[in-house]
Amino acid sequence: MDEVEVVVAHQERATLRVGDVFLKVDADPARTEAELEAMTLAPVPTPEVLWCRPSVLALAALPGVALGRLGEPSTASAAAWAAAGAVLRVLHDAPLPPWSGASLDEKAASLDAECTWLLTNDVLPAELVTRNRELAESALRPWTPVFMHGDLQVAHVFVEGDEITGILDWSEAGRGSAMYDLSSLTLGHPEHVADVVDGYGADAVDLDVVRAWWSLRSLTAIRWLVEHGFDPAAPGCEIDVLKAQL
Repeated sequence: MDEVEVVVAHQERATLRVGDVFLKVDADPARTEAELEAMTLAPVPTPEVLWCRPSVLALAALPGVALGRLGEPSTASAAAWAAAGAVLRVLHDAPLPPWSGASLDEKAASLDAECTWLLTNDVLPAELVTRNRELAESALRPWTPVFMHGDLQVAHVFVEGDEITGILDWSEAGRGSAMYDLSSLTLGHPEHVADVVDGYGADAVDLDVVRAWWSLRSLTAIRWLVEHGFDPAAPGCEIDVLKAQL
């Protein structure tokens, strides 16, 4: 008999696995609807949708394994990382979805609020926050919007051999920055940036902006991670990313 595996669970969302079926439960039904629409529109491999009810989405398991995990060395080949870059380029070249993502002003406000929280609560040394904020602000420049996944952490990309079998978790998809997706994919895995760029196309990548988004994504994630039971201070995770930026 299959057991129920809790993949991830916090106050906003939970993902359960029963055999080859994943059940995604979201407190906000609008996110479930947005995820379903994004997977329908995205011209890249996504999980098969088995059924959808208010707040619950049932998906078939993807073949293969995650491209990697934050804080752990990736065992995937350079060709697999390049394939991830190529698939991401297909997504970014696709027609824009009909809804927007976070605006430049919203990203700037989030950075300001989270840096203030980090300093006020002595979560990180002031120099570490200040220097990374300077780097992060260089990402806050106007961008040409693309079809952005929005949460393309490496664990959301599945690979079998050198082939991408699918991309998970589309609830943050919308119009946004291509460099943000590239930074999310390579966060904590700088040794694979060149492979991803090979697949994506060097002509369309600004590595300085990608690195700037590493700082911004890490700074703005720490409070949420702490409040939802995750550890951004684990080896190789967000706080180590900030330290490596210096």
